[in-house]
Amino acid sequence: MTAFDDGLLSPVATGFDDVVCDDAVVDALVGAERALVSAYRETGMLTEVDHAVLADALGTGPAGGRVAAAALAAASVSSGNPVIPLVAVLRDRVPEHLRLWIHRGATSQDVVDTALMIVALSAVERLRASLDRVLDGLVTLDETHGADVVVARTLTQHAVPTTIGARLRTWSRGVERAVSRLAMLEFPAQLAGAAGTRASFVQITGSVGGAEALAASFARHAGLEEPAGSWQVNRWPITEMGDALVQTLDALGKVATDIATLSRTEIGEMAEGAGGGSSAMPHKSNPVESTLIRSASLRAPQLAATLHLAAAQAADERPDGAWHAEWPTLRELLRLALGASAHAASLVEGLRIDVAAGTRNLDLTGGLIITERLAIVLEPLIGRARFDGVLSAARSGQDLRGLIHALPEANDLDVDALLDPERYVGGDSAGEC
Repeated sequence: MTAFDDGLLSPVATGFDDVVCDDAVVDALVGAERALVSAYRETGMLTEVDHAVLADALGTGPAGGRVAAAALAAASVSSGNPVIPLVAVLRDRVPEHLRLWIHRGATSQDVVDTALMIVALSAVERLRASLDRVLDGLVTLDETHGADVVVARTLTQHAVPTTIGARLRTWSRGVERAVSRLAMLEFPAQLAGAAGTRASFVQITGSVGGAEALAASFARHAGLEEPAGSWQVNRWPITEMGDALVQTLDALGKVATDIATLSRTEIGEMAEGAGGGSSAMPHKSNPVESTLIRSASLRAPQLAATLHLAAAQAADERPDGAWHAEWPTLRELLRLALGASAHAASLVEGLRIDVAAGTRNLDLTGGLIITERLAIVLEPLIGRARFDGVLSAARSGQDLRGLIHALPEANDLDVDALLDPERYVGGDSAGEC
């Protein structure tokens, strides 16, 4: 049987989603079980000899080895989650007298939630590395082209002059905010027992303090943060992560949308380093990476909405279906963010800027790009009615410069400076990304 999803219909993530694939999830599930065994050893409940046997079975030693994801998925249908069949597989690998130590006191949600955090942490670390590349690439572009003056557009139309640097800094601020949001995420382990009370661990360790020490050790061995308590039905680690991923994809989507727009044939101010071809039109060089990034950013908000819906419907002490709905949803968000960020890094690093096209577009309106400035300077001198007459004449084809020179009230003005777009780019025309 072939894999269900090799990325054929989600090319944005192809080649970048290995850390969230089924095998990675299985490894994380086994890793969670291994962390629990190690916590029992660290808290003095397992001997070093017995722990070594268990660790071998739960690792890559002779008794271990990777659990097949396809087989585990098939066996998960009857139980509703992959942990129950996984525990059976793992227990079969160890001597009978040690089997009780695998999954001892834990519930399926402890293992699934912990595994998802393990996977998410790995994915977010890679995501942040890609975003660092995006920011570095924007700084490099700003150093080269930051002062170049181009057209700012509002509601699709020419508005006022701006600089490429101002646009780059807009992109950078969005990405920086996303990076900050990602840095604030918490990745807690989950070890709360059947209904979030840790009663099983209190029974096994003999005290509330013993259960808390076990949970702390478990989190350390899983490479995660110590949980303050159960989050089995208080799903903030999932929803906050989803929101941060959406904010990341929003920021990257903005970059991609602008680049796709500015690469239009009739604008031509930017171009991807290596555009894609067309199956029917050989002359085209499509903005493929921008397109892929946009595809991810457009899908992300609805995925986060599903996470919030599931959190709000987390009934009782473990919900029937809401928890399960989170698993593929969070994984898909991580997958999209991984792919989009990798493509964004490549896109920014290879971005080509056509300064001549920017200058050409500035001149398209015959100086009317500077109308806001003209209104501020001329209306107090000649009044609104006469100013409107000047604009009307300019729109009909008369030379704007000549029209202003013809105004007696403009004799003391430096008309060339007044009409220079480079002198009307505001306060964000210089600086660093």
